[in-house]
Amino acid sequence: MSSLEEILTSAEKLLHPYALNFNRPEANRLDVYLARENLLPAVKAMVDARWGYLSTITGVDRPASAGEEGQPAEQGEIEVLYSFCAGAAIVTLRVRVPYTDAVLPSICPLIPSATLGERELMEMFGVKVEGTPDTSRLILADSWPEGVYPLRKSFVPAARFSGKAEGG
Repeated sequence: MSSLEEILTSAEKLLHPYALNFNRPEANRLDVYLARENLLPAVKAMVDARWGYLSTITGVDRPASAGEEGQPAEQGEIEVLYSFCAGAAIVTLRVRVPYTDAVLPSICPLIPSATLGERELMEMFGVKVEGTPDTSRLILADSWPEGVYPLRKSFVPAARFSGKAEGG
């Protein structure tokens, strides 16, 4: 049986051709930073090597820094994390897209079950996932306004969404 170090090193070697950078934030984790155009080749390499399984797809809103006064909100970005697990080892593919071009390719042709995570990205963060097989709403009501993304840090809920009792 391979050690965590050996498992993560194998993933690092596998993903080296596609990576901008690597980070090991914990003994059992490897973060792989990718350009958008390398997402599909990196996922394909993971799938072809049968390296673990896709555990989650997560969005992280990264608005323009508070220290950058006067920076328009459009200058932020969404970081999308694709986490793969093999036992206790976790490899996270990290791709950043700007608000102004928040588009990624679907990984569903490689991992069909990714559709749920992709739908959540579209609905909650406003990331367009090109080629995803199902673009229907997953969480929000059909009446939810277009262009309002509740997991972006700029989201301010209306009183009816904030838990306050109406009429009192």
